[in-house]
Amino acid sequence: MKLTRSLIVTATLVVILIVGSSWGFLVHKTIHQLAVYELPAPLQSFFYTHIDNVVASAVRPDQRRNSDPTEGTKHFIDIEMYGPDAASKMPMEWDKAVALFTKDSLIKYGYVPYHVMYMQSKLTEAFKQKNKDSILFYAADLGHYIGDAHVPLHTTVNYDGQLTNQKGLHNLWEAAVPEIEIAQYNLYTNHKATYLSSPQTAIWTAVRKGYNMVGFMLETEREVSKNFNEADKYEIKMWYGKETKAYTLAFAKAYGIALKNTVNERLIESANLIADFWYTAWVDAGKPDLSAFENPSLGQDLQKELGAYQQNTLVKDGFLRALKR
Repeated sequence: MKLTRSLIVTATLVVILIVGSSWGFLVHKTIHQLAVYELPAPLQSFFYTHIDNVVASAVRPDQRRNSDPTEGTKHFIDIEMYGPDAASKMPMEWDKAVALFTKDSLIKYGYVPYHVMYMQSKLTEAFKQKNKDSILFYAADLGHYIGDAHVPLHTTVNYDGQLTNQKGLHNLWEAAVPEIEIAQYNLYTNHKATYLSSPQTAIWTAVRKGYNMVGFMLETEREVSKNFNEADKYEIKMWYGKETKAYTLAFAKAYGIALKNTVNERLIESANLIADFWYTAWVDAGKPDLSAFENPSLGQDLQKELGAYQQNTLVKDGFLRALKR
């Protein structure tokens, strides 16, 4: 991601946290957990055995940005910078994109869908080698980039609303709103991991849909703003000794309501595609037997969680790992 975000966490009280994340750490961890529930039994058993690892590692690419200067550009794509109608006309293959735009331009303006495909190839190879640690590493990282590709503001040069006098919108949509509303979200989907005959098409479809949502997000913020004066809309927070302007809790709640179900839907779409990519990599690797890395004694725990998942009570029953402190 391109920003530092302030997460607004509300339960019985409101706690303000400032962290560096995309989709917010809460959502990245949540979609990785949900993706495990969507896998078929042989692969699900492996991932559930290591679910705590996969969920905790879901935020690793964001953490890596603190020490790796090449990391940030992998998380987004500023589609407008690639020319008119780039959302529909950009090549889906990395080599063709390099030939058309140059590698320097791709690095400058972001290349998340291409990096997703690179990570998919690494995960497929890890499955072929039956390398448990590599499988878990690449699966978690791949899931993170797929999640980022679903965030609308990761698809535009106006990534924080900074070009339309709406600075702070990035954190508002992807972190503050989900933190406030997670207990009301529907976290269940009947989607089952599906083999992707064209993973490139799948990730580009996600990116294009996100890009098409940007206008709605901007306009919704303007409409909600009509009901707030400056003092009620913004507040000043201290961030590493510096004053930072941020949306208030009241505005975040109103904005979340105005967005209707769009953030929840995007969360579920992210989880669905992560499961599809993991499953596709496993199939393309020849469906290797990973039972040596499984813990059969966890089967009963898995069934309890699947029951809560199907009843949409993961939060209520304390099974959502992202909320465990």
